[in-house]
Amino acid sequence: MNSTIHTNGLHQLPHPGTSHQKPKTANDQTSFKDVLQKQLQTNGELKISKHAEKRLHNRDVEVTNAEWKKIFEKVEEAKSKGVTDSIVITNNAALVVSAKNNTVITAMNRDEASRHIFTNINGTIVIKE
Repeated sequence: MNSTIHTNGLHQLPHPGTSHQKPKTANDQTSFKDVLQKQLQTNGELKISKHAEKRLHNRDVEVTNAEWKKIFEKVEEAKSKGVTDSIVITNNAALVVSAKNNTVITAMNRDEASRHIFTNINGTIVIKE
């Protein structure tokens, strides 16, 4: 019996530690969180939860495109100061916004808001148009 192994026609696979990958540069070391944050910032808008969407509709709360833009800018500013959850008060509406997730959680008209107590909020944004 011949104990010799013939390797003619066989290809040797590279050792896992020695694969031929190009070295990472500083640009290649972007984390998923960084990519997500950049995407959210370039998106330039707030998400509206289904709950908030229903409240906006049922309570006849209207927010103009100009107001949404201003709200987004102020939420971004608040986020940079460490705010995670805020109440945004405009001339006509009060919105509870998660700055952390760029999401409007609930909404009500300004008169209704004057009868509520808001909890778990660590920032207030007042926008007067």
